[in-house]
Amino acid sequence: MTAPRARPLRVGPHALLVEVPGGEEAQALHAELLRRRAAGTLPAVTEIVPAARTVLLDGLADPQALAANIVHWDVPPLTAADGEPVVLPVRYDGADLAEVAALWGVAADEVAAIHSGLEFRVAFCGFAPGFGYLTGLPAHLHVPRRATPRTAVPAGAVGLAGPYTGIYPRSSPGGWQLIGRTDAVLWDAEREPAALLSPGTHVRFEVTP
Repeated sequence: MTAPRARPLRVGPHALLVEVPGGEEAQALHAELLRRRAAGTLPAVTEIVPAARTVLLDGLADPQALAANIVHWDVPPLTAADGEPVVLPVRYDGADLAEVAALWGVAADEVAAIHSGLEFRVAFCGFAPGFGYLTGLPAHLHVPRRATPRTAVPAGAVGLAGPYTGIYPRSSPGGWQLIGRTDAVLWDAEREPAALLSPGTHVRFEVTP
């Protein structure tokens, strides 16, 4: 990502919101910010929060100085995963499995093999504590949200919506296409960290009976 593609905006006295063209650029910028913070070349910041097309930096002493500097950064593209991914066992028996299979143009029993054969990355978190928006679906596997959302989706449900895969950390309404379920605990307030998945985490799904 070259400098002219980043647009920093002041948010209050100590925060900076950096807009970028899309999700890949946001993930790359987030990774670069973490690298620079680890190397001690980023000004002190309390939070770095990625979203679909932005990254928020909060707790800056001088946001304007960073805004003037960040537009000149040459941000490298995302690289292959470092280290072992978080592996989530999934039973591919979701209520929308047949519909997703039809949208993909495959048999229902092929969805598990296709989905579990991909590598995912948590782009950002939101919607509910512990809910990560995972990228990794190629464009031809993107699916629309359900026309009518469900009033209650069970905890652990694995769903698809647009370019994202997500796992519901608790029962809640939702309109994602459900393809399976996992027993993994996505959010535990007694755990450190409480969220199993955080931005930048690499994730792989494993088929389980």
